[in-house]
Amino acid sequence: MKISIAAATLAAFATTAASAADLPRRTDAAPPAPVFTAAPAFSWTGFYVGVNGGYGFGGFTRGGDPLFGNASGGLVGGTLGYNQQFGSAVLGLEGDWGWSGIRGSSTLAGPALASSRLTNLMTARLRAGYSIDRALLFVSGGYAGGTLRSSLIDATLPPGSQSFTTSNWNNGFALGLGAEYAFTKNVSAKFEYLHVGLADKPIFAPPRATTTGLQSNILRAGVNYRF
Repeated sequence: MKISIAAATLAAFATTAASAADLPRRTDAAPPAPVFTAAPAFSWTGFYVGVNGGYGFGGFTRGGDPLFGNASGGLVGGTLGYNQQFGSAVLGLEGDWGWSGIRGSSTLAGPALASSRLTNLMTARLRAGYSIDRALLFVSGGYAGGTLRSSLIDATLPPGSQSFTTSNWNNGFALGLGAEYAFTKNVSAKFEYLHVGLADKPIFAPPRATTTGLQSNILRAGVNYRF
């Protein structure tokens, strides 16, 4: 009797174990899929400072045209500006100031030696551009001003009146276009063309009194640091 009960118990246990083996096994939950976050789009918004340098060529106007001939020379200076981006449009204000070596000179009949130089140049311009991620194409326009220092030595005049020197601040305008590219979040480089026109002002004294201004085409490059 005891043997029969034990056999029945063993058979029931075997049946239960077999049924349990047929049940699906429990597995751990799959790990969550990785979440990829897109890198933020580059923005031109913010303040920046920089340096620039280039070369200008052109000529003097009015009486300075025959006196001083063509004008050319280098420039180097600093830049300060601010941009605000709206979608792909970028609007900003940029100012710069620096040293200029744009000058012209000639030997006149007499004999007489004449020379004039733009010793410094500043501009304050509005900029409007179109951005393609880190690239920016822009146009600009606004105020320009600079000092024209002009000299004349005329040996045909009486002693004491042979030398004339005049230094004037001439106001004018600047129009330009260019391209800028941001190599990093903070550092960008640009290349631009500017046409600068400075209005005429009186120079020298009678009998050599005249007026002059300057028209110059400037090609320059620069590096900016963005905050």
